[in-house]
Order: sequence, then C-alpha cells, then structure tokens
Amino acid sequence: MTRLVSHDPTFNPARPPSGTVLCALSDVAEPGAKGFIFRQDEALFSGFILRRGGQTLGYVDRCPHAGWPLSGGPDRYLTRDGNHILCAGHGALFTPETGLCTSGPCAGRSLSPWTVEVQDGMVVVK
Repeated sequence: MTRLVSHDPTFNPARPPSGTVLCALSDVAEPGAKGFIFRQDEALFSGFILRRGGQTLGYVDRCPHAGWPLSGGPDRYLTRDGNHILCAGHGALFTPETGLCTSGPCAGRSLSPWTVEVQDGMVVVK
C-alpha cells in the first residue's frame, strides 16, 4: 500500500481534489450552507459551502479556537438571520465573506478557506 507523505502541516489526504463536484448550486438555500465530509483511510476532511449575497464560498469545517466542527446540526452554519457563521460549540461569530472571527474566544483569527467555484450550476472544488 502506498501512503502519501507531506511535510506540509495542513496536508490532508482526504481533502477532495480540484474538479470534485460537491452539489448543485440549487441544493443550497440563499442564504444557506451545506456541509461535506470526505474520508480516505483514517483521514477525514470536513468542509462547508455557503451562499450569501450572490456569492458561493467554502471553508474548512474546523473552529480555529478548539479544532472541532462548527455546525450544531446538519448544514447549520449560519446564524438565524444569515448574517454570520456560528460556531455552535462556544458561540463565536465569523464574517461570511472573509471567515474572520469577530466575536468569541478566537476573535481576530480566521476560518481556513476551501476554494470552490460554480460551473454550469454545480459547486466544484477549485
């Protein structure tokens, strides 16, 4: 069995490669979000996409403060008003357009981006 080895601490073999189709854009409400989990052997990658204000953005589903997933339930990443990304673990708020934490124990830190784009009505890993 061949194992991928990398000296990059952010390397994750379960992270889906460029060109991976995630879903139809119409599967995500505006505003709204959708989470994804990928597995390769023992490695897991969790990410989510969100639609807000005509933009489609992606982030790694990992709190920069505690390292746990942000969502409190399936596809529940945004506050009720859709104005912020919420960490359900401790209530931190993040700006959707930048991933910057504006409130909570990780204020000033940011979510890690997961670059996605819309191609022919489908959300695709870039």
